[in-house]
Amino acid sequence: MAGRPGYVTLPIISVLAAIGYVYYTTVFLAIPAWLGLATAAGVANTAAYTALALACIATYALAITRDPGRVPPAFVPDVEDAETPIHEIKRKGGDLRYCQKCSHYKPPRAHHCRVCRRCILRMDHHCIWINNCVGHENYKIFLIFVLYVAAASLYSMVLIIGGAVHIAPKDEQPGNDSPRSSIIICGVIVCPIAFSTAILLGWHAYLILHNKTTIEYHEGVRAMWLAEKAGNLYHHPYDLGFYHNIVSVLGLNILCWLCPVSKNIGNGIRFRTSYDISLSTSSFKKEEHMSMS
Repeated sequence: MAGRPGYVTLPIISVLAAIGYVYYTTVFLAIPAWLGLATAAGVANTAAYTALALACIATYALAITRDPGRVPPAFVPDVEDAETPIHEIKRKGGDLRYCQKCSHYKPPRAHHCRVCRRCILRMDHHCIWINNCVGHENYKIFLIFVLYVAAASLYSMVLIIGGAVHIAPKDEQPGNDSPRSSIIICGVIVCPIAFSTAILLGWHAYLILHNKTTIEYHEGVRAMWLAEKAGNLYHHPYDLGFYHNIVSVLGLNILCWLCPVSKNIGNGIRFRTSYDISLSTSSFKKEEHMSMS
């Protein structure tokens, strides 16, 4: 059962315990068994894995503590704003989206979280493993954390397999106290972590390339079905093309894409849409035509 946001819960303790156990087994049992801590290869792999583990812990702490994005209490959608070509409306009734629990209008892509008990800007989902929502302000941090965990898990699996293989001949010697059982147990723990985080990373890579959230993906499946039923084509309004979709989440500076402290684009209230690009392209073509005539 998830606790209130901002509190340390059992899933968080489990994640930290898993990170600590895997780190200890990999660095102090698997690497010495395979490469040795006194060798150049052992020192290099220990340093690299330690840096990756620290990156996991740092991004995990940020994902837990960073607010996912609050809706300003005074937010009211301006239906006459020419710079906002679309407004999200309720599925039933066609009214502007209004949260009865929070008593304010919902900006585009915002949703109410029952666990956090408030609306979240560009909400993706509520994650029990960080006891926090994943939204506009911490989505990039969450993504980088998953990336680091997937990389660290795969790295650990390589070191664990190498350690288990090289320690096997020593187990045949009588009276030898081998850490092989601990290494194998660690491998059993790391394997599903690596598999699940790799799938999760691939899923969110797909979402980023199409500028969707998990909620918008499921809503889009229904919208696509309804559009096809009516003989129309559905296009996700926030899909700006692969490059612009990536930039909208990771930022303009490619050197800071893996930096969790860099800020993402926008305030979470208004987002660029494909209509913005269409309008700007049409204006450019019109100006070009006038200059040629």
